[in-house]
Amino acid sequence: MLDPSSSEEESDELLEEERRDVLVAAGGGSPRSLPQPPRDSRGREAGAARAASPSPSVLSEGRDEQERLQREEREKRLRLQLYVFIARCIAHPFNAKQPTDMARRQQKLNKQQLQVLKERFQAFLNGETQIVADEAFCNAVRSYYEVFLKSDRVARMVHSGGCSASDFRDVFKKNIEKRVRSLPEIDGLSKETVLSSWLAKYDAIYRGEEDLCKQPNRMALSAVSELILSKEQLYEMFQQILGIKKLEHQLIYNACQLDNGDEQAAQIRRELDGRLQLAEQMARERKFPKFVTREMENMYIEELRSSVNLLMANLESLPVSKGGPEFKLQKLKRSQNSAFLDIGDENEVQLSKSDVVLSFTLEIVIMEVQGLKSVAPNRIVYCTMEVEGGEKLQTDQAEASRPQWGTQGDFTTTHPRPVVKVKLFTESTGVLALEDKELGRVVLYPTSNSPKSPDLHKMIVPKNSQDSDLKIKLAVRMDKPPHMKHCGYLYALGQKVWKRWKKRYFVLVQVSQYTFAMCSYREKKSEPQELMQLEGYTVDYTAPHTGLQGGRMFFNAVKEGDTVIFASDDEQDRILWVQAMYRATGQSYKPVPASQAQKMNLKGGNANTDVSPLYTDRGQKHGMDEFISANPCKFDHASLFRLLQRQTLDHRLNDSYSCLGWFSPGQVFVLDEYCARYGVRGCHRHLCYLDELIEYSENGSVIDPTLLHYSFAFCASHVHGNRPDGIGTVSVEEKERFEEIKERLSSLLENQISHFRYCFPFGRPEGALKATLSLLERVLMKDIATPIPAEEVKKVVRKCLEKAALINYTRLTEYAKIEETMNQATPARKLEEVLHLAELCIEVLQQNEEHHSEAFAWWPELLAEHAEKFLSLYSVDMDSALEAQPQDSWDSFPLFQLLNNALRNDTLLCNGKFHKHLQEIFVPMVVRYIDLMESSIAQSIHRGLEQESWQPVNNGSATSEDLFWKLDALQMFVFDLHWPEPEFAHHLEQRLKLMATDMIEACVKRTRIAFELKLQKTNKSTDLRIPSYLCTMFNVLVDAKKQTAKLCILEGGQEQQYHSKIDDLVEETVKEIISLLVSKVVSVLEGVLSKLSRYDEGTFFSSLVSFTVKAAAKYVDVPKPGMDLADTYIMFVRQNQDILREKVNEEMYIEKLFDQWYSNSMKVISMWLADRLDVQLHIYQLKTLIKIVKKTYRDFRLQGVMEGTLNSKTYDTVHSRLTVEEATVSVTDAGGLQGITMKDSDEEEG
Repeated sequence: MLDPSSSEEESDELLEEERRDVLVAAGGGSPRSLPQPPRDSRGREAGAARAASPSPSVLSEGRDEQERLQREEREKRLRLQLYVFIARCIAHPFNAKQPTDMARRQQKLNKQQLQVLKERFQAFLNGETQIVADEAFCNAVRSYYEVFLKSDRVARMVHSGGCSASDFRDVFKKNIEKRVRSLPEIDGLSKETVLSSWLAKYDAIYRGEEDLCKQPNRMALSAVSELILSKEQLYEMFQQILGIKKLEHQLIYNACQLDNGDEQAAQIRRELDGRLQLAEQMARERKFPKFVTREMENMYIEELRSSVNLLMANLESLPVSKGGPEFKLQKLKRSQNSAFLDIGDENEVQLSKSDVVLSFTLEIVIMEVQGLKSVAPNRIVYCTMEVEGGEKLQTDQAEASRPQWGTQGDFTTTHPRPVVKVKLFTESTGVLALEDKELGRVVLYPTSNSPKSPDLHKMIVPKNSQDSDLKIKLAVRMDKPPHMKHCGYLYALGQKVWKRWKKRYFVLVQVSQYTFAMCSYREKKSEPQELMQLEGYTVDYTAPHTGLQGGRMFFNAVKEGDTVIFASDDEQDRILWVQAMYRATGQSYKPVPASQAQKMNLKGGNANTDVSPLYTDRGQKHGMDEFISANPCKFDHASLFRLLQRQTLDHRLNDSYSCLGWFSPGQVFVLDEYCARYGVRGCHRHLCYLDELIEYSENGSVIDPTLLHYSFAFCASHVHGNRPDGIGTVSVEEKERFEEIKERLSSLLENQISHFRYCFPFGRPEGALKATLSLLERVLMKDIATPIPAEEVKKVVRKCLEKAALINYTRLTEYAKIEETMNQATPARKLEEVLHLAELCIEVLQQNEEHHSEAFAWWPELLAEHAEKFLSLYSVDMDSALEAQPQDSWDSFPLFQLLNNALRNDTLLCNGKFHKHLQEIFVPMVVRYIDLMESSIAQSIHRGLEQESWQPVNNGSATSEDLFWKLDALQMFVFDLHWPEPEFAHHLEQRLKLMATDMIEACVKRTRIAFELKLQKTNKSTDLRIPSYLCTMFNVLVDAKKQTAKLCILEGGQEQQYHSKIDDLVEETVKEIISLLVSKVVSVLEGVLSKLSRYDEGTFFSSLVSFTVKAAAKYVDVPKPGMDLADTYIMFVRQNQDILREKVNEEMYIEKLFDQWYSNSMKVISMWLADRLDVQLHIYQLKTLIKIVKKTYRDFRLQGVMEGTLNSKTYDTVHSRLTVEEATVSVTDAGGLQGITMKDSDEEEG
């Protein structure tokens, strides 16, 4: 498994096992066997322990150790050879460029960073940070911390290197977007502002207390791998990838002359020539790879030739340069097109002399003149300089005593052998002098090989000059154009050119990447005198030719029908010329000087070595020579590339980026260049890539399915003959490997879909699950043209999701440890565990909907089937726990509410299979519960009303409050069930409403009976004060009236009859109670009036009272009858009005009661007066009635009785009668009324 950080410990074995259980597909790959030195400490320890007594086992272990060392040595040598090829690709690329359009990869998170992140968020939740946040943000962070950060799935993904800080931020952003959308609108504060603020606070928590100013001094190579890398950085990267030491790199670098562009271009030309020869040999010998059809053999040869020609064209398109990394120098113009890409073509176009015209830059620096004696010290002297055929430049003036300048003149010429003239002048003092006097001159013939440092040159002076030893110090620097590969003097003799043996000035000119010419020049000439194209020539060292005079060290250039002999004056010059011409000819044979070849032969070495003498000895000393001189055409580059790509991918997955299997731009560049340069087939490349990616994925790494899709599509297109890279041949091996990888990939994808919660936790990497499904559809296709029927894909995905349901539920039960609990727990504990498990199941389904539903948008019904399968597994544990519950236990209803609330809001799961099963289980329980509750409420009404003390409790009595609370609680309980099946839900509602009607009806009737019985027990005197229990009973009825509106109304029109029935009953009962209460208080008035009847004229009591008063009045002052009776009654009325007003809760019924009380009181008084229509009222009767009537009228008016009721006809009759009686008494006995009158007066006492 890949560690995201090199500093991490290897102790997470549990995570490793879980990850492999999750990710290893059926028939998955074995652990990776990379070509690195394996550890075999066990063998060494065993060998050490038994060293005392040699035995067969010890000898066997010794052989194993020797074989291991040999294997390590072979692998090391293979890596070195591969690095030589890689280094050449980096040094001189001519096919690929580093891509700039690749997506930037984010830095991956490792285990330590995840732990630090958890601690930071925990510190914020504990209030240990300075970040100010509101409650809503804290709740969002708490949910993020509990659900995401603490998830074991996230920990596994971090461990596999597939998580970045960006993934964590995206998950948080997705969570808070839902929360912010659900928040109420706030004026002046947009939700976008809230979202931005929350993300800023998240970033602050994420960074913690880190000092942002602290930056690492030097970025590690892995930290810059996403950037465009320099050659040095690419060398360093592949040293790490292949395990090459720095010293080994330096030796290879120097020996291969990687900084020499000419040498690298020559190496490429030799390689391409070798590939063409190999193709020709294969065509002659008919030794082909095994192809799908025989017709592909000839096509294969054409493809090889075409690929080499394309590489030649790419090389030819490169500008000629000195080998710098940027290749910015312009290419020399040529008069003909490059139609000579196929080496060996006899019809190649010949160069003209104008094609090899060069351009040189000369710098002439005049320092000083020495030995100037013929001029007075104060005379002015100066120098002129010119390149013959060009302009003339002059130095500044100087005194003859100090002739020093340091002046530089820059010239441009096309002459490889220019003539430079420098003259010294003094100003003429004569009047008639037309020109300044020349004191001396020097003529130089510089070449590109001439010394660049200042030197003294003896000047030619005029005759009779005193300056016989006049010298000038100057420097002439002539640059070497990029097209000039070498120059110097050689003797030459040829059959077609240079037909006379003599010394000439030669220049090796590169016209293009594939065109070189050997040119001889004369002085002051731009065009060569003669030239020879080097295509097809072979250069080599030769022995001295005795018949030729001049030159000591010989070499020649040989071509069919032509031989040119060259000779130089020293060995070093010959070596340089041969080396330069060797690069230019593109020959495969490497010339070796005779002396060096003898040394190699004496040592038993290979004479076919590199010709770079400066580094050959060092390369041989360190054993690098065989790698450097190896012929690339003789290697199996398919196998080498497989090793290279494997090692590169291993390095990539272990760097600090969450790459998901994508190579960095630099790695893509080198791999592309290697494949193009060494002819690695595209299908082979992608098959190897797929093989590696699948193996990594099987072992737990997070691989981007888009990357798999890309490589698979390429291979499928190639195998089915679509030529994605122009290659039409398909080998049997490629087809067989493709079918094998297709099968492995299909198993891997099905396994990942089955483990989608663990392979793509919380929808990460973003879009990966959707891409996996898309890739699965592509893999299931029989060929690239015929799309697979949608039903077949659906069938495979359905099968995967069925497995996923079992996997997800098994993992969930393991997490909740449900198996242990269900086996030996009490029923209550089982129910508690099942309830907790239900919460986890709902959370899983919600997460699936939130994070994975988009990926399954093509088949939403499959995700619903997956959920049903998942819930059906849960139903087994749920049924087991419910069966264990005792009868008539209602603790399981929260389970129904939890599950039903989650399912009824899901359009696909509502009234689905599990939902209906849930309803079937709970229907009998709900019915049984309602039956028992109905019986219990009925009994509580009966017992409660029998023992009721009628003490006021809230809006009624204890029994009524208990009744209404129970009915309301029962209805709320059923409502909170939100029964999903409409018919049963309506049945429940109807039954509860009828139950409430019956219960309230029974309560009202019992209360009515109790009220009447209690009322009968009260007295009828003015001492009567309405007891509080009667008010409580009244309030019970009033509350019943209110509760019927809530408890007895069904939604809909026709069900209003239930409400009307109970409402009418309550209304009638209230009216009856009001009538009973009014009758009771009116009976008190009747008692008062009966007392007044004693004063009627003609009665015995009236005569007795009159006689007694008259007789007593003769002797004493007898007081007249007072107003005690009227005052007592008025106090009775007022106090009972206050009691009713205070203790009865409904104003409307109080007003009705007062209306009836007043009306009935007036009727009773009117009837009493009507019975005495023909009799004059006694003065005492009159006074009492006047006071009672007036006070009653005023008191009831103050209580809110309407004017229409107060001033009724009955009241008018009573008022008229009492007014007449008052008038009569005022005539007969004006003082008897004692100021009491029916007239309104504000001065009367209350």
